[in-house]
Amino acid sequence: MIDDAVNYFVSFFQNPSASGTYLAISIGLAIGFGAVWLACYRPPLFKKPWLWAILVSSPFITLAAVCFIQMPLQTWTEQALSHTGILVVGIPIVLTSGLVQEGAKLVPVVVYWWRSGKNLDPKLGLVIGAVAGAGFAVFEAQYIHNVIFSYGWTWAAVQTGGFMALLGFWERFFTVAAHITFSALAGYGLARGWGWQFYLIASGLHALLNYGVVLWQAGLLTDLNVEIYAAAVAVAVTVWALWLRWRKGGTEAELEISSP
Repeated sequence: MIDDAVNYFVSFFQNPSASGTYLAISIGLAIGFGAVWLACYRPPLFKKPWLWAILVSSPFITLAAVCFIQMPLQTWTEQALSHTGILVVGIPIVLTSGLVQEGAKLVPVVVYWWRSGKNLDPKLGLVIGAVAGAGFAVFEAQYIHNVIFSYGWTWAAVQTGGFMALLGFWERFFTVAAHITFSALAGYGLARGWGWQFYLIASGLHALLNYGVVLWQAGLLTDLNVEIYAAAVAVAVTVWALWLRWRKGGTEAELEISSP
């Protein structure tokens, strides 16, 4: 189990595709997806350079948590509940992914919150959370894109398969949105003094997103259905987070709080 976790961790730093061109496309698409969704939150990345530290640190913290906490817990859970159906065993598995990943993405936000004397404007907390989510989302997306290309995907697949050949990229586009918005909500809750409540909400929404895969494995959703399901969850939660970010009662000046 440890070897599998280590191998999975290392795989994120390797290039599984056969062409350097596809590697560039993988990275470019991932950054583009992240930039599109993160721009909706308008983080002051250039006014507050320390946000870049959160953006860069989040992927490594979260990946380590996925490999060395989430994967073992999911394996033990699956073994313990192997006698139950996939719809049942899938629940604790997706809950584990939500709890671990949202907790890990929240680590750099908590560090900043602690350094600021536990006094953080909620909208700034939301933006910091979004930045942390974007860091891991982009890092994971470039890996998944590389895997897609390593299986031989080319533009010819679109010419023969149409939209279905693009489902992998569609899925990543909305998964990036989901990672950003779940972390944004967790950061908002932490700043409001509702840390554990919003952490559980973010984790539960993450699990809800992942449960679509369980429904697909059970044969209850088709490939297209599960991607529409994921997009609907991601968009709905993003609308909520953006409402919190831009609703009346807060101004852009709230994001001008000086760095500790």
